[in-house]
Amino acid sequence: MPTTLTDLQADWQKNYLLYTDEFQSGRSSFIPRLLPQTAIGFSVYQTLEMLYKRLSGNTLRRALDPDEVIESPVKAQPNGDWLKRSNMVGINVRTIGSFWKVINYNLTLPALHDSIHLLPIWEPGVVGSLYGMVSWQINPEFFDVELARYVPALDTVDKQLKVVVNLLHALGRTVGMDVIPHTDRFSEMVIACPSLFEWVHREGAQIKDHSNLVYKYVEEAVWQYLKYAGAADGTPLTFAKEDFFSTDVVVLTDDQRLRILFGQEHDYGSRLSRRLALIRHLTQLGFETLPMTMAPPYRGIHIDPEDFVYDDSGQIWYQYAFDHPQPMSRVFGPLARYRFYESKDNNRNWELDFDRPNYPAWAYVCRKVHDCQRTYNFDFMRGDMAHVQMRPQGVPSQPDDFYDPLRAIKKYIQANGAPYYGFFAETFLAPPDTMGYGNEPDHLEAIEAESTLGDLQSMVVGSDEFNRQFALYYNYLKTRRFAPNFTVMTADKDDPRFDTFYQSGNLFRYFTALFLTDMPSYVGLGFEVRNLHEQRGANEEYSKLYVFQIGDDKQPDKVTHEPYQWGENGEQFAVIERMRSTAERLWPAIAGQPTRWLVAPNDQRTQAGYIAWTHVEPTSYVFAAAWSGPLPESIPGVETAELVNVLFKEAGCCIWQLSQ
Repeated sequence: MPTTLTDLQADWQKNYLLYTDEFQSGRSSFIPRLLPQTAIGFSVYQTLEMLYKRLSGNTLRRALDPDEVIESPVKAQPNGDWLKRSNMVGINVRTIGSFWKVINYNLTLPALHDSIHLLPIWEPGVVGSLYGMVSWQINPEFFDVELARYVPALDTVDKQLKVVVNLLHALGRTVGMDVIPHTDRFSEMVIACPSLFEWVHREGAQIKDHSNLVYKYVEEAVWQYLKYAGAADGTPLTFAKEDFFSTDVVVLTDDQRLRILFGQEHDYGSRLSRRLALIRHLTQLGFETLPMTMAPPYRGIHIDPEDFVYDDSGQIWYQYAFDHPQPMSRVFGPLARYRFYESKDNNRNWELDFDRPNYPAWAYVCRKVHDCQRTYNFDFMRGDMAHVQMRPQGVPSQPDDFYDPLRAIKKYIQANGAPYYGFFAETFLAPPDTMGYGNEPDHLEAIEAESTLGDLQSMVVGSDEFNRQFALYYNYLKTRRFAPNFTVMTADKDDPRFDTFYQSGNLFRYFTALFLTDMPSYVGLGFEVRNLHEQRGANEEYSKLYVFQIGDDKQPDKVTHEPYQWGENGEQFAVIERMRSTAERLWPAIAGQPTRWLVAPNDQRTQAGYIAWTHVEPTSYVFAAAWSGPLPESIPGVETAELVNVLFKEAGCCIWQLSQ
């Protein structure tokens, strides 16, 4: 098989009819030899023609109708446990340009990559951060103009997302959404529902008031603005302020309140202009939301008078800092977390009262996420910052219904029509009291997460740290109620700061993630062709830098000017391609099989520099992968084996078939 990018592209040009027929005829679940950059370049016509031949014409017709629903492949599952064995692919839609391009990229993935995680799909706010959602609307930048021209009925980004989920379901994939328990610091939600967030009253660089009821003054300020400027949609203000902001008695729907404040939902320019005017009005009065924090102690912050920036309109924005920071303490200035709990003693000492939930905030978030799940038919959620555990006493022995918002969201959706809905948690299995108070595995069980990301992607393959953590994760897999992922790469780690993790061991990562069939795995878009980056690459080569959008004058080391640049690592692609084809052939025999280790990670008996495994129930296959370099000539348990596959020997990975 050709291994340079040029040779791979020439081979595709010569044999594309043969390769596409493999997929269209059903002989392969993906299109062999298809580079992701080639797939993304397919026209809408090309993609639809291949889908028409792969799927029945009726299925394709139904999938392309946003009023139709193609049911999830896991709809019959009684709960989200299916997620504990999923091989997930994470896709930052901004790197490929539109929701429709997700279908193109999916053509390169074998069926054993059975779950697609879409990074945040919401309309973004400050610096264009995907994780700083400014509204509950779908991000308009993910609209595909060519698709709308070819299928005129798909004339909104919402409709396009619906049909993309339909098509992924028709192709056997589950689809997950990011669930974010925070918003942009001055999102539409913050202004429309001040009581759901924490506010401070600031004078210069001093916090003058951070008590429980500052939001009441904010409501009055917003109401006075409305009385002066009028409703954005022309609605007469015939109701009282209390009715407008009520989160208990529904006088106005969420959509009505937002239209009154900001205008019609698809009039993006007018909505932005209105929101900026309201922000200026509030900040001139000294009101701003409390920024979101991460890691202990979570609470107790002040304004740093020396750390500030001016925005384009000349407005000053101060950064906040912890009074008593710990090693992982962070303040996220552009973000605001929902106020899920009331405070003790009117927030005099920055203490939360976990026995007094702010019930409307819980109800609001659960309802809004459920609306999205039901509208687009999502199968699971990736819970952002699921490591947040703010109770200094640690994880309670009997968590109640208001222990954690992500848990509450999952259970709400399961109870309202989707019992199969799963929860993939963003936690890093850090030591106790590091990312959250208490023991993180206990927290994961308390929030009822089916699987978690883990942090193997942040360690060099073969290092003592990697080996210890890998062994620990596998122990969790067998002894805990959640399943850690064998994580290959994430968008967060496709960043120049982390190049050292991916200068070696890449094929070990992918091989192990694929063939360790009782452990879930996660890999980010583009890994299969990612350059080794022995020297720092161009900003456009890193998908992490497309999570946000910043200008040159602010952070030039992170700004991107052009579309995402796919890697040119043809050699890595060629080996991964052969791994995928082999896995597809073996999958009926090995899928989901529990592992029996022959040489386990962090095995103190051998320290041999490799791992080897087979299965508890005999499948006749043995797998081995070296941290680096070649495998030894002899591996325990396979002395009498017949070599069935030497395709990966140059990568330090092998599969043997035992003699019958």
